Amino acid sequence: MTPRARPMTPDDRRRALVEATIPLLHEHGRTVTTKQIADAAGVAEGTIFRVFESKDELVTTAVEEALDLAPFVAQLGAIDPDQPLATMLLEVVELFQQRFERIFTLMTRMGMVGPPKARKHMEAERQRVGLVLEAMAEPHRDELRVAPGQLMHMVRLLTFSGTHPHISDGRPLSAAEIVDTLLHGVLTKES
Repeated sequence: MTPRARPMTPDDRRRALVEATIPLLHEHGRTVTTKQIADAAGVAEGTIFRVFESKDELVTTAVEEALDLAPFVAQLGAIDPDQPLATMLLEVVELFQQRFERIFTLMTRMGMVGPPKARKHMEAERQRVGLVLEAMAEPHRDELRVAPGQLMHMVRLLTFSGTHPHISDGRPLSAAEIVDTLLHGVLTKES
């Protein structure tokens, strides 16, 4: 006889359901079924409604979790700011590209044209990311013609536009192209 699994607390169950839902939203968008979610989470379909009032509440919670900046800020914090500037920027751009690609896919599948209106704290989160990025560039201030904050603002803008499938006309820029453009421009040395 197989031993029974330890019962989950309602918070643990909510978390497991949200984690199981996020990849399904990337694949199916709002058409995801509660059966698909329950199967992915390894629970009975009725279990969903013991911790969420509706499928919509679960989907909204999963979208909020997918958009949460805290894990991204932690990833940025793991980058060594004292390494060569180009290497550091390459890591930053790659992380932004991964995040943007996930968000663009999720928003497309969900039929969203912008972030949820309920995310009033989003501007404060963006400012926090900006401060983290500025601090990362600060050790390289003497190498720059612009302030560290301005460099990282340009990194974010070029990475967003160069990664977005529509803005880039389906020809996204690689992380190396973005960093090279920022640090060296497009002119030959003779120009």
